Amino acid sequence: MTIAIPQFVSLLYVSKMFAADGLINTYLLKWGIIHEKIPFWTDPGWARFTIILINIWIGIPYLMLIATGILMNIPADLYESARIDGANAMQMYGKITLPYMLFVTGPYLLTSFTGNINNFNVIFLLSQGKPMGLAGNAGSTDLLITWLYRMTVSDTNYKIAAVIGIMVFVVLAVINLVVYNLIPSVKNEEDFQ
Repeated sequence: MTIAIPQFVSLLYVSKMFAADGLINTYLLKWGIIHEKIPFWTDPGWARFTIILINIWIGIPYLMLIATGILMNIPADLYESARIDGANAMQMYGKITLPYMLFVTGPYLLTSFTGNINNFNVIFLLSQGKPMGLAGNAGSTDLLITWLYRMTVSDTNYKIAAVIGIMVFVVLAVINLVVYNLIPSVKNEEDFQ
């Protein structure tokens, strides 16, 4: 469902489900599981936990499609040769399965890291960065990108927002270049042909 439905529609719907008068609180109260409403969007701890949970819910289906596709395409003769040579399950996992998985998913994991640093839509559509209260008009659930958005739209603090944006780019570029040169897809390409 999370792949078929546009992400912003899913996020808006889920944000209403977790509202104080939303489906989750209503049914938990109705079934007697809780005695007072859970402050999903007003308590910083609950808001962070809920956002992480929803972000996982959105990202897992696509990652599972990638993982199952990779696992189905690992040559079976490699496992058969390993069994004949006396390898146990952990050795086959460490020497066959994991390297193949990292070879294909390495670039995806790297881009996902960068994408989650700049994951504006999840934060903005779920909580708008609220609850507020941190220094510099930052909310408890803000990422740098949503904080920069708030800085430019409501505070019109363009200078600081530009500097922070450039610094985020530089830090992410350095991390991406270092990790890109370490992932197996770049270093050992000939091993998987």
